[in-house]
Amino acid sequence: MSHSTSSVCEAQPPAAEALPGTLPEALRAELIAFRRDLHMHPELGNQEFRTTAAIKARLELAGLEPRVLASGTGLMCDVGTRSESTRPMLALRADIDALPIPDTKTGVPYRSTVPDRAHACGHDVHTTTVLGAGLVLAGLDRQGLLPNPVRLIFQPAEEVLPGGAPDAIDSGVLEGVGRIIGVHCDPKVDVGRIGLRIGAITSACDRLELSLDGPGGHTARPHLTTDLVTAAARVATEVPALLARRVDARAGLAVTWGRLETGHACNVIPQHAELSGTVRCLDLAAWRAAPDLVHAAIDEVAGMHRAKTVINYIRGVPPVVNDAAAIELLTVAMTARRGSYAIEDTEQSLGGEDFSWYLEHVPGAMARLGVRTPGDTCGLDLHRGNFDADEEAITVGVELFTASALLDGNHL
Repeated sequence: MSHSTSSVCEAQPPAAEALPGTLPEALRAELIAFRRDLHMHPELGNQEFRTTAAIKARLELAGLEPRVLASGTGLMCDVGTRSESTRPMLALRADIDALPIPDTKTGVPYRSTVPDRAHACGHDVHTTTVLGAGLVLAGLDRQGLLPNPVRLIFQPAEEVLPGGAPDAIDSGVLEGVGRIIGVHCDPKVDVGRIGLRIGAITSACDRLELSLDGPGGHTARPHLTTDLVTAAARVATEVPALLARRVDARAGLAVTWGRLETGHACNVIPQHAELSGTVRCLDLAAWRAAPDLVHAAIDEVAGMHRAKTVINYIRGVPPVVNDAAAIELLTVAMTARRGSYAIEDTEQSLGGEDFSWYLEHVPGAMARLGVRTPGDTCGLDLHRGNFDADEEAITVGVELFTASALLDGNHL
């Protein structure tokens, strides 16, 4: 695996046995129970009151002072003592919300107890790993072994565009932070391993809503009116093709329609048509230019058919662009814990992730956390009702976060 060098790895990482902060067995069992409790009580974005209270209570039990975010759910908590001369903190981020889909798993005692709600994206695992890391780091701090304070961020509403990250940032979660890291469950990676990638690892994701209008008329006389069905069909097919020739192909800008509605009768040209879909992009500069490019392409194609347009371009999230130095830190940290064999290159995803908003302010990186039991052939995937995770991933995530905190800036 090739990564650019940085100040993080100027010294060789210590041997795994020399690095403190491994997860005690009793805490490991507690964290598994904590994750299962979250899994049984999933809450949607900005409704995570029970989840927030559970995290807050456990941090306070460890002698920490968490602060609930201004939105009323989610919280932040610093571990360690900060002084005037202390360098910027490393932040560990977790998302805490669930999805509005039913839990279809069978044969597990921790299946969701809330109808049509499920932790089908692994946010319960993300939350538990950051909580566990915070508890381990608090213990190290009491022993004088934590070189610099670390901030824990438990963010609400990741699944709700444009995500809960902007509100969390407005609440001050990045004040004093110099770098941020996070993980996301990956059911295609075996537990015990992580996937890393420098640069764009997830896509920008915006929403596009479009209305086309014309006078309508009889299908016997399309030349006397605006043939709105043809106009909608042309927009649906030609706008994505047109954009593909106006943006560098390496940017990965793609418009994909998910809905097209028009007409009520076979012999009536309708007066109104609606299309909606998503705009995805792997390049930050192209994402910033996308609204103007999409507007121009739609107007150009619709104009050929004399259709009037109303375009609602809704910003979602930028791409997650991993910083090379932050990836190097994660590489060194995982190597120190489990050896380089536990790291693999990972592909880009066209899914969106609001972790990207933090990277608009500070450098950082997101790793893919393996949650597949080795040998499992079930083919589980995210955002499906039967999604589950091998709970050994909690230990791996805690190890990765604690080692990153200890090795950040080579302060061990």
